[in-house]
Amino acid sequence: MLRKTITIGLSSGLEARPVAMLVQIASQYESAIYVEEQNARVNAKSIMGMMTLDMRNGGELTISADGSDEAVAMKEIEGYLLGAN
Repeated sequence: MLRKTITIGLSSGLEARPVAMLVQIASQYESAIYVEEQNARVNAKSIMGMMTLDMRNGGELTISADGSDEAVAMKEIEGYLLGAN
C-alpha cells in the first residue's frame, strides 16, 4: 500500500471536469485508490464520492493506492494533480 500527501496544482482545483478526469485515470487501474481530505475518505473511482470533496488549487489531499499496479497508478494520479498532465 502506498500513501502520499499531494498539493493540488490544477488552476481550477477539482471542479466537475477535472474530477471526472481524475476518476477516469483512477478507473484504469486494478488497485483500490482512495482520496482523503481532512476527515473525508472516498473511492477515487466514484464520481459521486469525489464530487463531495472540496478540493481547491493549493489544497492538500492524501492519495492511497493498494494493489498490483499501485506504483503506476500513484505516479499518474500525482502527475495529474500536480498539473503535469
